[in-house]
Amino acid sequence: MGGTSCGGYKFLEHTADAYFEASGKTLEEAFEYAGKALFETMLNTSKVECRTRKLVVDSGIDAYNALYRWLEDLLIIYNVERLAFTQFKIVFDRKVRDPSELSKPLRFLGEACGEEVNPEKHEVRNEVKAVTYSLMKIVKENDCWYVSTVLDL
Repeated sequence: MGGTSCGGYKFLEHTADAYFEASGKTLEEAFEYAGKALFETMLNTSKVECRTRKLVVDSGIDAYNALYRWLEDLLIIYNVERLAFTQFKIVFDRKVRDPSELSKPLRFLGEACGEEVNPEKHEVRNEVKAVTYSLMKIVKENDCWYVSTVLDL
């Protein structure tokens, strides 16, 4: 993992699906960039305007499940309400400072901001069928958190 500056996302090589790594100075920031990577997989987020805010409240049995649930909740909102997001904010119920804390339950309050999907404006790219646990990792290196997973296309 790593190899990028802390704070952002990049797409990694995968044969058939979308595989990304997101990073941040906090685990929350890495989750926020993971949301951005999810939507960038589906459409051009630079053309999405922040007009509608949506709250996402959920929890995971551990940090991996919380990452899965965060992305899955965003994908469900996209598919059901046809909302595309470009800005993300997430707050955990506790600070995660060390990888040894990843196995503990994690609740979160997230907010995504965007607008109704317009295929002509947003340049729809891929249909994400599901978030997966495939190649999912959460690591901390040099004071930077990295999360990665595969999206089923």
